[in-house]
Amino acid sequence: MLEAFAMSDRGCIRANNEDYCLVQPDLGLFVLADGMGGAKAGERASRLAVETVAKSVQVAEQRDSQALLRAVEEANQRVLEAAQNDPELEGMGTTLVAALELDGKMDIASVGDSRAYVLDEDGFRAITDDQTWVNEVGRPLGLDEESLRNHPMRHVLTMAIGASAPLAVNYYSVPLKSRALVLMCSDGLHGVVEGPELERILRSAADSAPLEDSCRRLIQAAKEAGGPDNITAVLVRKAA
Repeated sequence: MLEAFAMSDRGCIRANNEDYCLVQPDLGLFVLADGMGGAKAGERASRLAVETVAKSVQVAEQRDSQALLRAVEEANQRVLEAAQNDPELEGMGTTLVAALELDGKMDIASVGDSRAYVLDEDGFRAITDDQTWVNEVGRPLGLDEESLRNHPMRHVLTMAIGASAPLAVNYYSVPLKSRALVLMCSDGLHGVVEGPELERILRSAADSAPLEDSCRRLIQAAKEAGGPDNITAVLVRKAA
């Protein structure tokens, strides 16, 4: 059995919230997106992507990894079509991270730099890899972390839902152990709150604290770090 809670906040600087998320514990489905392309476009892209993934998985004839991948591909197509049909939405896109419980595992599909982490008996670790210039170009070039943090390309994505290039989806499958805790979040959280602090907050949730309290603490930590972007956190916990 899974329990889940999600929380989203526009942060301390942005006037609107271009993040969007959905949790459906009864279906084992959890989706988060971080839109881009301007206020109207970013909000539309993230919501359209999340709702498309949810609907596609819900109506799938077979609930498996292919259903999740097809849902992400469908979301990409829907966002592309919406942008092509409305000049005000031209250039819009979104990150996406979607998780689906399958046979005691959590299958995760990701595009862009929204992340999934897991905390279980093996410790705390990131599951997803960012599709960003920093991760795919900067680090392989040997740039140090300080240089990467201040690099003018640090916010550049190499892949997004709605991009005209062929979609590359990263896919992962993680065993869901007893009391495992999964965190999905936008870069408004992981971009300003370091891993050790995320782990510290999550360990309280792993010890049966209400997920809502842990979500609030995550959001607050990001806002105390300046809250420069929209902040969204989804927590999923497997019962003992």
